Amino acid sequence: MMGPREVIREERMKIAYIIANQLMEKYGTDVEAIGIYGSLARKTDGPFSDIEIKCILNSIEDGFSYEWTSGDWKAEVNLDNKQNIVEEATTVEENWPLTHGQFFTILPIYDPKGFFQELRQKASSVDNTIFKEAICKTLVEEMYEYMGKLRNIKIQGPETFLPALAVEIATAGAMILGLHHKRYFTTSAQVLPEALGLLNRPDGFDKLCQLVMSGHLYDSKRILDACENFWNGLLDWSKKNGYVINYSNSVPF
Repeated sequence: MMGPREVIREERMKIAYIIANQLMEKYGTDVEAIGIYGSLARKTDGPFSDIEIKCILNSIEDGFSYEWTSGDWKAEVNLDNKQNIVEEATTVEENWPLTHGQFFTILPIYDPKGFFQELRQKASSVDNTIFKEAICKTLVEEMYEYMGKLRNIKIQGPETFLPALAVEIATAGAMILGLHHKRYFTTSAQVLPEALGLLNRPDGFDKLCQLVMSGHLYDSKRILDACENFWNGLLDWSKKNGYVINYSNSVPF
């Protein structure tokens, strides 16, 4: 049977080092650093986890990646420009809590100048105002739109989309909490459980998350009520924490 098959951590690490050596042979002195990221770097990898590697090059202009499978396992190698990856690591968007954990947990394979340590420091030193802007942006661009869809469904359907929408609303709420606390989530599978461990959560968030995590998303009224309650709680929470939705009757351009 074609993979993925079970691979023990030691074998996965051995493959990662083989890939790193091949990168060194191919790019030579142009290599600034090579490191493992993802679950393998965090030592939380399972028997079917991917191998994920970052290779920082000095002369490359635009990053690109190799992604392939041997049949038994899958690997992804991202080749990045040094300046570009620093810019990426210090940029805060609405999904920062899910995308940026990689910059804090990279496991160096080759890093003679300590580039990954420097990258980690820069990623953790982003000003709080940038996070505040990202939260306000998420409230308008994500949550406001989701609530519009929810209320449309309540009037005209289709209710079959409600389960997926509940997941999106709960996940967006978790992202807002992650941004508020400047905390990243370890993996997409842990977004909601880890968000529930954060302090200062909006009213209604816990019940919505528990509903989504239970998988019991067949009661349309229950979903609608849970999402509406969370939205009301989120608006109160945002006001208390200084996150303002700017309303305007005029076109802003």
